[in-house]
Amino acid sequence: MLNPNATADARHARSGSDAMLYNEDGAPFAQVDSFQSKGSFSNSKYNPIGQNRELEVNGTIGVTLVISEIVVLDGYLFNQVIQAVANGESPVMTLDGTIEGRNGSQERITYRDCIFSGDNDLQNVSTGDVLKRSYNLHCNGKVEPRSSLTI
Repeated sequence: MLNPNATADARHARSGSDAMLYNEDGAPFAQVDSFQSKGSFSNSKYNPIGQNRELEVNGTIGVTLVISEIVVLDGYLFNQVIQAVANGESPVMTLDGTIEGRNGSQERITYRDCIFSGDNDLQNVSTGDVLKRSYNLHCNGKVEPRSSLTI
């Protein structure tokens, strides 16, 4: 065996049923069937004179969240979008994403000062499908890792 010290243990793998998204009051988004957060790194390229190698230096970092919600009732996110459309201004939200470990540990990340960005569903209807709404947010505040998974 080439890697006798592997820390990964398949018995501790997690699934979507082990994760949850919460609002700033700690209330779970019970209708959310998926959420995803991504960090996007935009670097500036430069080429020092006398070198043929292109280098990069850190430019900007952006964090986005994509949330899919099953339509059961007009919940918190939907009402926030409707108010934003009516008022012409996006609300500022704080969200917590969590993943529960098998041993009681928890990965928790807080996303501060999130606002709606890009296209967000008001009504998204197809015959024969479960109705869902998709929300896109950009995190303008600090992304705080609160706790980590362990095995």
